[in-house]
Amino acid sequence: MTPFRPVDASFFEQPTLELARALLGMLLVKETEEGLAAGWIVETEAYIGPHDRAAHSYGYRRTPRTEVMYGPPGYAYTYLMHTHCLMNVVSGKRGDPEAILIRSVEPCAGIELMYERRGSVKKERDLTSGPGKLTKALGITIQDYGRPLFEAPLYIAEGRTVREIAAGPRIGIDNAGEAREYPWRFWEKGNPFVSR
Repeated sequence: MTPFRPVDASFFEQPTLELARALLGMLLVKETEEGLAAGWIVETEAYIGPHDRAAHSYGYRRTPRTEVMYGPPGYAYTYLMHTHCLMNVVSGKRGDPEAILIRSVEPCAGIELMYERRGSVKKERDLTSGPGKLTKALGITIQDYGRPLFEAPLYIAEGRTVREIAAGPRIGIDNAGEAREYPWRFWEKGNPFVSR
């Protein structure tokens, strides 16, 4: 029996920009043989598929990597960037390949395990304050690609209420023309675990 209860699959059936905000404060949970690790989501970034030059599915680009985005919402889209695994929540309706990058979480459970996985990290703030950091700390890997996010071992659970949400341009989007100006990054205002 897991200590946290996954959300219902219907939670993911909302427009991408609304879901990107609704994910703030929710718990991202990963259960492994080593133990359970979880963190409150404090930063997200939305990618509005075919019309968003920064999205992997821009222009309905369909590859083995992007295939999961063409299915129903609420599944994990993991991929490697440089040496890091990044984790996205598939959003949008079936056939509308959209996704939300989880950019940072605030550690909640399994913090000792997170320190083990992150090696030389000394400060708790540095454990999960970035998309590659949080996947390593939580034990999320490329093998989690396509997993439903409403059942163990990788899932979103009810978390806490976020008092104030800030919005601004996405980070590191240099090839997207105007899209870099879109305020599609959302974060919990004042939270020290936000990536920057």
